[in-house]
Amino acid sequence: MAVATPAFAESELNKTDAEKTEAAKPIPDPVMFKSKHTGTFGTAKVAYTVEAGETYIKGEDGEPAASLFTTSYVADKAGSSRPVTFIFNGGPGSASVWLHMGLLGPKRAVVASDADADDGAAPYTLVDNPLSILDVTDLVFIDPVGTGYSRAIGAGENKDYWSAAGDTSSISEFIRIWITTHKRWNAPKYLIGESFGTTRAAYIADELTTGDVDIALNGIVLISQALDYEGSTSVHDNMYSYITYLPSMAATAQYHGKAGLGIPQAEFLAEARAFARDEYGPALMKGDRLNAEERAHVRGRLAYFTGLDPAYIETSNLRILMHRFQKELLRDKGVALGRLDGRYLGDEADDAAEGPEDDVSSYAISSAYSALMNQYLSADFGVEMDRPYMVSSADAGEQWIFRDVPEGKYWEPHYVNPTRKLTTAMRHNTALKVMVASGYFDLICPFFDAEVTFARYGIPQDRVAMTYYQGGHMMYLNDGALEALSADVRSFYAGQLQDTRPD
Repeated sequence: MAVATPAFAESELNKTDAEKTEAAKPIPDPVMFKSKHTGTFGTAKVAYTVEAGETYIKGEDGEPAASLFTTSYVADKAGSSRPVTFIFNGGPGSASVWLHMGLLGPKRAVVASDADADDGAAPYTLVDNPLSILDVTDLVFIDPVGTGYSRAIGAGENKDYWSAAGDTSSISEFIRIWITTHKRWNAPKYLIGESFGTTRAAYIADELTTGDVDIALNGIVLISQALDYEGSTSVHDNMYSYITYLPSMAATAQYHGKAGLGIPQAEFLAEARAFARDEYGPALMKGDRLNAEERAHVRGRLAYFTGLDPAYIETSNLRILMHRFQKELLRDKGVALGRLDGRYLGDEADDAAEGPEDDVSSYAISSAYSALMNQYLSADFGVEMDRPYMVSSADAGEQWIFRDVPEGKYWEPHYVNPTRKLTTAMRHNTALKVMVASGYFDLICPFFDAEVTFARYGIPQDRVAMTYYQGGHMMYLNDGALEALSADVRSFYAGQLQDTRPD
C-alpha cells in the first residue's frame, strides 16, 4: 500500500459471530453514479461531470476494508494541470454536507442570513451557487468513514478509522487513488477543511508530505481552525482558554448591544485582544494573590468587554466559562446564545439553567441541510443507496480516539494539537500556503486562538493569510460573509490574498 493502513487483528478477535458472518459475505463492487451538468461560476460557464460513489480502501491483507463515499465535480475536458481540491468537514463524525451545500458546491441551501429564524420544516430552498469556485478547481467532497454513505466493509470496522491514524490513512489513500485514476498527479492540489476538518487537514498534509508517497500540496484553507485544542476548550483550570475566548465574548456582546456601544468593532476588538493578552493573562497567573485594587480593575474591564454584571463576574472568580456566557448574557430576555454562532438565540424552557440545553445555531439549520442534501443526491445525481446518509454520526464523535500515539506505549493525557505537523508540511514544502478563515461570533473556535496559534510553532508567517468575517463557525450562513469568504478563497487560489491579522 502507498499509505499506512490500520491493522484489524485485534478488532477481528473481538467481533461477535454475527459480525464475523456479515464480514465473511462477498464484498459487492463499489457503486458510482455519473451525470453531466452545466453551471455558471464566477463569470465562467462550466460543463462538468459529477461522480458520486464509492472508493474502496484496502486493509493490511489487501482486501477492501472501508468504503469512502465521495462527490466529485470534474470539469469536462479538464487537463492534467487543472487544480483539484479535496474537501471535508469535521465533528469528528460530520459529513461534508456543510461545505458542500453552504459554500463550495454548485447548489446552496438557503437559511436565514441574519440568524433570526429557524429553518422550520420542508419545503426548503435550494438555489444555484455562482460563488462556487468550480470554475477555478475541480471539487471533491469526502465523507469520512461512518459519515454520509461511507462505512467499513469486509474485515474492517468503523472504529478502525475513528482515530487520527485511521482517519488520516484512509483519506490520504483516497487522495492518492483519485489523482491516479484521474491522471492528476501533476495538478495543483488543495485541501479545504472546517472545524475538526482543519485538524484533519494538518494530519493529512503531514502524511502526504512525509509518508511513503510524496504528494505536495499547493494550499490549505482552514475554516474555523481547530489546531491547538487548549485554546478552544472552555473548561475550568484551562487558564489559556479564558484568554483566547474573551475577544469572541466581546464581539458577541457588542453584536447584541450589551457592550462596546458606539465603538467601531475593529477598535473594540483591538482593546479586547490587548486586555486579554497584556492584563487578563497576567492577572490569572496571580490567581488569589491579586490585591483588591487589581481585582476590581480586572472585574471592571471584564464587565466592560462581556456585558456581564460585575457581581456575576466576581461570583465566577473572574473566570467565565463559555457555556455560562451563552446563558447569562441575555438571561433577562429568556434566551441563550448559539455556540457555533453567537448571533443565534434559542428560547429555552429552563431560564435558570447554568448553560444552554442545546446549540440553537446547529438545530436552526440542520434540518434544511439534511433534507436538501438527500434530495440533491437522489434527484440531481440519481444516487440510490441501501442505507441512510449520515449527516452526523454520534457514534464516531463519542468513540473517536484522540491520542496520537501507538497502542501500548506510555501516554499522558494532553490537548489535541497537530500544529507542528502543519509546520513540518510547510517547511518541507516551501510552496505550501495556508488561508485561515475565522468568524467573529464563533464561540467554539475563537478567532483570537487562531491568531495566537499561528504566531507560534514555527509556522512560516509569510505563507499564512488570516481573514475575518461577520459570522460564526460557519460564517457562510451570513450572506455578506459568504460573498466575502468566497472572494477571499478565489484570491487565495490566485496567489493574491493578503493577511489581515492586526498588528
